[in-house]
Amino acid sequence: MSDISLGTPEIAGKALWGAVLSMSLCVALLIASEFMPVSLLTPMAEGLGASVGQTGQAISISGLFAVATSLLITTAVGRVNRKSVLVGLTGLMLLSLVVVAAAPSFSVLMLGRALLGVCVGGFWSLATSILMRLVPEGEVPKALGLMYGGQAIAAAFAAPIGSYLGEVIGWRGVFWALTPLVAANLVWHLVALPSLPARDRQSFASFGVLFSRGYFRRGLLAVTFTWGSAFTMFTYLRPFLEQVTGVGVEALSVLLLVLGGAGFVGSWLSGRLVGGRVERMLCLPALVMGGCTSGLLLFGAAPVAAGMLLALWGAMNTAMSVIWMSWMSRNADDLPEAAGGLMVAVIQASILLGGMVGGLLLDQFSVVATFWGSVMLALVAVALTGGGRHLLKPSR
Repeated sequence: MSDISLGTPEIAGKALWGAVLSMSLCVALLIASEFMPVSLLTPMAEGLGASVGQTGQAISISGLFAVATSLLITTAVGRVNRKSVLVGLTGLMLLSLVVVAAAPSFSVLMLGRALLGVCVGGFWSLATSILMRLVPEGEVPKALGLMYGGQAIAAAFAAPIGSYLGEVIGWRGVFWALTPLVAANLVWHLVALPSLPARDRQSFASFGVLFSRGYFRRGLLAVTFTWGSAFTMFTYLRPFLEQVTGVGVEALSVLLLVLGGAGFVGSWLSGRLVGGRVERMLCLPALVMGGCTSGLLLFGAAPVAAGMLLALWGAMNTAMSVIWMSWMSRNADDLPEAAGGLMVAVIQASILLGGMVGGLLLDQFSVVATFWGSVMLALVAVALTGGGRHLLKPSR
């Protein structure tokens, strides 16, 4: 089975959609676990005796460890069956949730978040290359859309439910509530995923090969500013809605639900609209999301206007991942695991820097300054992406 070509399902001629759905649920739980502090930022800061800006680093620390893991995972696991790796990473997510929920101090919380970062980096590094083995080549964008539908589920329900339940059962109770879901997903992996023997052993030389390709380097740079812009804004969305829009917990939950619910539209449309000319869509995430952030700065004091802008932002947020991972699958199809590792490293580093820069701007100035920083990064991303043709591998 190890000689099966890329883009061919592990069982010849059959797309393994049950396995894709299991990975989609894992995405939902990963996103919910990683970004739950966004909806619980204020109560977590109060409960741990830290500032809001410091607590925002709980998101950033998971990104730091995700960066390291994404670069090391394919070399570290060597010839280990990729099914076993995914099951192990899901078990690590379960452990991290227990550590966070029971954390007696800010330091222990950060330890739990570091464990989650290992899971995030490992899963995302392997996810696209595994999907390329579960469905035929022409179905990869659809499978990506379905998998990132898990991101939309988390965005739609995790933040508003987390915000609401945080008031009812406390922020610790919210993290405890995630643990049985992760345990169930681990069992689903065992049942649905086929055996996925490792292919050729990866090495750090693969990264050098990818970096030697100018189009791939330029793409990674555009990805850096695109995700950096998004998470400079998203990490500190709750303080903005509380301070500028002036909403309470109930209205906050509704607005977060609007943002997340729109993600279903984004993942569904992008999985079907990303065709053979993916380069034409590469600039859309930074352009649309940066525009929405600018709109929030201008009209965010009105809850209805804020809701409309957040809906558009949320739809493009999930589409962003499908668009850029489709670009990766088509322009680094000879080294998918190495390319996945680099993509995840860059994305997580961007989330890390976005959280850090946004937190500094928030603590030193205001949340409005944080949002302006996000807009500036989006403008750079649009300039780097342009029409997208310079980000494609040369035609053979």
